[in-house]
Amino acid sequence: MPTHVAIIMDGNGRWARRQSLGRIEGHKQGRKAVETVVDTCREVGISYLTLYAFSTENWHRPVTEVRALMALLQRYLRSERQQMLEKNIRLRAIGDLQRLPAPVRAALEEIMEATRNNTGLTVCLALSYGAREEIVQAARVMALAVRNGQLDPQEITERTFARALWTTDIPDPDFLIRTSGEFRLSNFLLWQSAYAELYVTETLWPDFTRSEFLAALEVYQSRERRFGRTTEQRGLTSDLARVTRS
Repeated sequence: MPTHVAIIMDGNGRWARRQSLGRIEGHKQGRKAVETVVDTCREVGISYLTLYAFSTENWHRPVTEVRALMALLQRYLRSERQQMLEKNIRLRAIGDLQRLPAPVRAALEEIMEATRNNTGLTVCLALSYGAREEIVQAARVMALAVRNGQLDPQEITERTFARALWTTDIPDPDFLIRTSGEFRLSNFLLWQSAYAELYVTETLWPDFTRSEFLAALEVYQSRERRFGRTTEQRGLTSDLARVTRS
């Protein structure tokens, strides 16, 4: 099983259009898919789930839709608080959270604080998130540390840079799923997904079921993750690991 699954939840609007409904109804139906995936992650033992809930580009959508999305998010956070506590789920968020409306930010901060000591599945919401913005702000952090004499430029490595990202204490995703059939990352976890296995399904997010999620996980398990090595090298590494454990 992957340790960390990331999902680009795409297709709410198209789902609503096919049902002759307003776009907001598609987002409401998408919440059911979120609940299904969260429960399935807990069931199969996945430790981290990151959901691309609202991108920096989404701020450019019609004002009425943005307001409705923020209201849905606020209601979701309030309604799920007790469930997360009972199911031992920890909630995290990444992104430019200061851009969120104050009531949404307050609800988010409250539930993150309430669940901070939970030890089960970590659900990370990417809100007002853009990977390029994340990388730029990390570069600013590094530059400021160098200017203040706190960091030698020669000490900047992939590891030190990663610690300046919003995902500083979250492992990189092993498996990245995108629904609705679009073959692009859409500015999502660009740094962190360097070695993630990618999976695209034509299914629209509101129709993404438990069985389809399990089928995607089976595809992940069938793949060979070499991280730049040859198959033979990976086999040798696995053999050595088994010997070391024994």
